[in-house]
Amino acid sequence: MTEWHFYEPVAGHGLRHDPLNAIVAPRPIGWISTVSGAGVRNLAPYSFFNLFNYKPPIVGFCSVGAKDSLANARETGEFVWNLATRDLAEAMNASSVAAPPETDEFALAGLETLPSAKVRPPRVAASPVQFECVVTQVVQLEARGGDHLPSWLVLGEAVAVHVDRALIEDGVYQTARARPITRGGGPADYFEITPEQLFRLERPKG
Repeated sequence: MTEWHFYEPVAGHGLRHDPLNAIVAPRPIGWISTVSGAGVRNLAPYSFFNLFNYKPPIVGFCSVGAKDSLANARETGEFVWNLATRDLAEAMNASSVAAPPETDEFALAGLETLPSAKVRPPRVAASPVQFECVVTQVVQLEARGGDHLPSWLVLGEAVAVHVDRALIEDGVYQTARARPITRGGGPADYFEITPEQLFRLERPKG
């Protein structure tokens, strides 16, 4: 018989570490590059990130706290998502440091950049996939009672997409070939996606 650890989040989880982000895991990483109105480059990873629509493609990241990526996206209306891979894991982690707004995380992490085609923020040159995005909505999250939370969901339409051709085979993008990394739970857990983990399920026909 299953023994359940039950808790109501408002009263606390009763464990050494909040299990929520370990349960809803692994999560894709929103490695977001922006520039301020003054032209200062910023790069930061967000574990609250995902794709929300196909046509047009809408991606979004959630800033828990009013961070530089949020401020820049609001000010300029643009951001770039860069795919984080195993080869770039250490640089991605270096860019997560809490730094003053005038800090250039590209320089801090030792990353080369490429110019974007449609937006101002640069791309991570070593990342094999980048989405250039125009902000469509910034939504402040609310609790069930209507209280505003210090968390903002930034949604953007991908207006340009760059994909390393080495990741495409017979017209199909090979997800695991890039060795993407995802965020687990705890203070330091990540997972790499590899070809050995692949299995397929055909969608049932109604």
